[in-house]
Amino acid sequence: MQADILILALGNLLLRDDGLGIGALERLQDRYDLPTGVRCVDGGVLGLELLAHVAGATHLLAIDAVRNGQAPGTLVRLEGEDIPRRLSLKLSMHQVSFADILALSQLRGTSLPRMVVWGLVPAVMETGVGLSPEVEAGLDALVAAVVDELGQWGVAAQPKPIENNFT
Repeated sequence: MQADILILALGNLLLRDDGLGIGALERLQDRYDLPTGVRCVDGGVLGLELLAHVAGATHLLAIDAVRNGQAPGTLVRLEGEDIPRRLSLKLSMHQVSFADILALSQLRGTSLPRMVVWGLVPAVMETGVGLSPEVEAGLDALVAAVVDELGQWGVAAQPKPIENNFT
């Protein structure tokens, strides 16, 4: 069976560093060609709509801001039980968190054999646009970590010619 790998960018571009997942996904797509079987989704603030994307995946690689008490811009990798525990923070009681999506997916009988979250520790999570200098400085390392993780899953992300790498 061929793997259906979902790369899911999470976050809100209007909350500064919360949008780092979307920025990293854009940079990944600008710099690399991904093979068939790898889907990239800007999950942004899709909420329950994410269930449809997660349901078909055999592997899930999410990219998000991860608060863990370390210095802003620190690269973070989560796997297994650490994912729902670290990503359960909601900005509003009306918001659906990614941990909620994972729990609902399990209730529906959908299981993901492999799930990893890569992210950076945010510095600024307030209304505004643009990443903080600390997070912007870590974005290339985040993209490299995502490419390395895909490689461990047997997926070769091919660098695009240098003239396309202006971001």
